[in-house]
Amino acid sequence: MSDDEADPELLEFLLQHFQKGSISNRIPETQVLEGAEYVYDNSIDVALDSQSCRAAASMIYDQMQKKEYSTKSWSSHDLHPKTKDESTVAFIFTMDLLNFSFWSEKEEDKRFTVEYKGKKWTGYWSLVASLQRALNEKIPITSSDFWQNEHECTEEVLRHVFRSCTEEEIPMFKERMACLREAGQILYEVESHLELIGPLANYYMQKYQCSFTHCIKAADHSAAALVNLLAEDFPCFNDVVSFENRKTVRFLKRAQICVADLWAAFDGRFYGQFDDIEKITMFADYRVPQMLNTLGCLWYSPLLDNTIRQKKVIESGHTWEIQLRVFGVWS
Repeated sequence: MSDDEADPELLEFLLQHFQKGSISNRIPETQVLEGAEYVYDNSIDVALDSQSCRAAASMIYDQMQKKEYSTKSWSSHDLHPKTKDESTVAFIFTMDLLNFSFWSEKEEDKRFTVEYKGKKWTGYWSLVASLQRALNEKIPITSSDFWQNEHECTEEVLRHVFRSCTEEEIPMFKERMACLREAGQILYEVESHLELIGPLANYYMQKYQCSFTHCIKAADHSAAALVNLLAEDFPCFNDVVSFENRKTVRFLKRAQICVADLWAAFDGRFYGQFDDIEKITMFADYRVPQMLNTLGCLWYSPLLDNTIRQKKVIESGHTWEIQLRVFGVWS
């Protein structure tokens, strides 16, 4: 090796240093509960019934015990990957990049549906089935190389990947395509380290070396750190809102789901080893408040209750939507 060439081992050491430096100096926190507590204390349209919450928690716990629910349950589903390797990491990252908005006002047999291996899948499972079907068809849908190659990963190819056996196409197709493109570009971003000297001066490194596995490594076994990394570096994971222009509220739903999926898929080991997994909260889903209301855990103001019963749309970011999502977390 000449004096003008960079030492590969030194480059790897420096890459790890710059990725983990900001994480190792503090204890990572997602701040999800901090924002939720503020909204809970200042909400006027949603209220909790603590007695019903305790009863619901007891019922859910009993059911989990009876069904022996654990991290191993994740891989037991027909559609979830079984291997404990980088291909599963790539699958989970792809899946959670696209895991949003399956809402449809159509009847069950007319909404977006994916047919795969003789079965029909809707909702979240339609997405998972689409990915598995694409991989079986030799389409590298979980590859970040593929996402950013606009000659291979065309709109036509992606429409084929997410094709439906009904007339309704996958909701928000354009937004999903944009998420893949954006994530592919971010994984390939380079950063300059001008503070390096000698043959390493002005050396450019790919921040995550084109792989989500390096995001996991940068988090250093911290669930909260990986959630924050996803929110900070990947805009589509940055699930943050302003509550009545008074408080920034961090939900980080899909970022937390991604970490939880890794933890469950790898049974808390390898790429799923997180020493602070307890910092992951409930995921602020739109279905959960419906169930909590049915169980008597959530109560609505008359105006909100009337709006919901009439099935009127509540816009994203509206104070009602924020309160409903927060109370799902805080309950």
